[in-house]
Amino acid sequence: MFAVHLMAFYFTKLKEDQIKKVDRFLYHMRLSDETLLDIMARFQAEMQKGLGKDTNPTASVKMLPTFVRAIPDGSENGEFLSLDLGGSKFRVLKVQVSEEGKRNVQMESQFYPTPNEIIRGNGTELFEYVADCLADFMKTKELTQKKLPLGLTFSFPCKQTKLEEGVLLSWTKKFKARGVQGTDVVSSLTNAMRKYKQDLDVDILALVNDTVGTMMTCAYDDPYCEVGVIIGTGTNACYMEDMSNIELVEGDEGRMCINTEWGAFGDDGALEDIRTEFDQELDLGSLNPGKQLFEKMISGLYLGELVRLILLKMAKAGLLFGGEKSSALHIKGKIETRHVAAMEKYKEGLANTREILTDLGLEPSEADCVAVQHVCTIVSFRSANLCAAALAAILTRLRENKKLVRLRTTVGMDGTLYKIHPQYPKRLHKVVRKLVPNCDVRFLLSESGSTKGAAMVTAVASRVQAQRKQIDKVLALFRLTREQLVGIRDKMRVELEYGLKRDTHPLATVKMLPTYVCGMPDGTEKGKFLALDLGGTNFRVLLVKIRSGRRSVRMYNKIFTIPLEIMQGTGEELFDHIVQCIADFLDYMGLKGAQLPLGFTFSFPCRQASIDKGTLIEWTKGFKATDCEGEDVVDMLREAIKRRNEFDLDIVAVVNDTVGTMMTCGYEDRNCEVGLIAGCTGWRRVGKKPRREEGSGLRNRQQHVLHGGDEEH
Repeated sequence: MFAVHLMAFYFTKLKEDQIKKVDRFLYHMRLSDETLLDIMARFQAEMQKGLGKDTNPTASVKMLPTFVRAIPDGSENGEFLSLDLGGSKFRVLKVQVSEEGKRNVQMESQFYPTPNEIIRGNGTELFEYVADCLADFMKTKELTQKKLPLGLTFSFPCKQTKLEEGVLLSWTKKFKARGVQGTDVVSSLTNAMRKYKQDLDVDILALVNDTVGTMMTCAYDDPYCEVGVIIGTGTNACYMEDMSNIELVEGDEGRMCINTEWGAFGDDGALEDIRTEFDQELDLGSLNPGKQLFEKMISGLYLGELVRLILLKMAKAGLLFGGEKSSALHIKGKIETRHVAAMEKYKEGLANTREILTDLGLEPSEADCVAVQHVCTIVSFRSANLCAAALAAILTRLRENKKLVRLRTTVGMDGTLYKIHPQYPKRLHKVVRKLVPNCDVRFLLSESGSTKGAAMVTAVASRVQAQRKQIDKVLALFRLTREQLVGIRDKMRVELEYGLKRDTHPLATVKMLPTYVCGMPDGTEKGKFLALDLGGTNFRVLLVKIRSGRRSVRMYNKIFTIPLEIMQGTGEELFDHIVQCIADFLDYMGLKGAQLPLGFTFSFPCRQASIDKGTLIEWTKGFKATDCEGEDVVDMLREAIKRRNEFDLDIVAVVNDTVGTMMTCGYEDRNCEVGLIAGCTGWRRVGKKPRREEGSGLRNRQQHVLHGGDEEH
């Protein structure tokens, strides 16, 4: 029994010593919580930079719009094809999505190899190979007589201007086919399929990144899923961003999936203080030096090589294998990520480590095996930490976009490293939850991979396409041809003439009401004036100070609400409320007792007998105050002022809001002689009386037209 305890003590002490030795050697690879929070903040800044139109060209994190605007809602149905190009294997998939919202998917797939001579050869040959594989699949599955929509999962950074188009920005991972960069990959595949025009009747409806495919696959099962993450041969993430934050595309409504291309984070030097000598050596020996630096610290293509470089350096320093080095340890790629995963297994990890090191021609001691296993742990743990920091930045952005104190969301996960490494998922989940404690995150593994997701994007695109046709059918009723617009213009011209003539005015629909505004500002105006603006649920009182010569105007204003019960009460209540607002404003400005000229913008149809008299024809825009229609609103305002008996104002003008707009703009531009209001509550136009010219109708000369909104006059 004593011997057993002695051996246990010896082994524990041995393990502690080796772990401390490795920790000292790889101190720079161990990232503190403070460092991870700092990386998270850096990534948030890079995301913002990538989303900006002006800053995107220099951003390392490109934040590419995918034009995927919706996730599956369960109504998708039909047969779809999907291709997945981007990893160690190429996959073709047929997806049958059930009808009636049962969320049932049946799949048939076939894997094809991606030989080095194909993925590093000529681009035309690459896409011809893809077309060959697709034709073989359709022949094998007896699909050659069917017309099917297809989604292409293309796991490389592409610039998209629409869902079914994508220009390759750069190859990543092991791909290096010539003549593809800068071209539309959908067109390249379409051209390659032409030689099979008898057997391939396929419409490519969607090009998606593998992360988008992962998100869409998981979203079909969990509608809370709005993030996709791949941690495999390469690494990347996507998420649903508010359209209002995406300056790279038109439109503000709804959301769009953004492909972050986070593998390039740090390509601009933002992570130089995090990168180690081993990261730098690995990068120099890669296919794309200086590119995808974040990915090279994380993904499965590189972790094994990082471990090999570390072991070689430690052996040279006499810290491992008694200073001995085998020829195999000097060979690039001899340690792969699958070896790292095997060495980190819970129970058989040490045995696996001894076997792997022996296969490399080394003679490891027990202490060597413990040390190598810990090297693997540090390298893979750093990978999970870095992923967690970037993912935490995305989750924080989602929460802030939604203005939530606490976010509930699901992250769709895929990738060989995430799937095969025994400790990786647990480490990633734990660190993410520590970095964003105000987010309740569910991690959902994509069982069917991103290829099914491409089919789901295609299914959603088909659904949206069908809905678009229905919408277009309805909207067609609202589209006006040039001929129709010319006809409307001519009819409006006739109505303008009717409204201006004494004999036809009573029957005119366009009333052409005189305003008795006979002049425009000439720049000599000066003094202090009070202005009122009534035309909606808000009532505005303004003090306007005008200085002559310099065309300088200073305004002070206060906005008051008009409650519904006042809008629809009696006229006396309405105008008493207006006077109360004026009193509050004068008190606020310290002008009680001041006698000021007042202009009243009254945005309702009035018949005027002079510039300071306006008889209300009818209320509009929800106003229904009684005993007002047919009455002079200026007199009603004067009576309300008398009832209050606190101040006296000289009401010199009542104008429509369109007149106010024209006069405001006329003060800035003497050529202005038309005012136009196109607001939420109505559409109105005012203009100076047209002159007759010999042999012509309306005056035919260029006019300046300035526009105003409901609150901008």
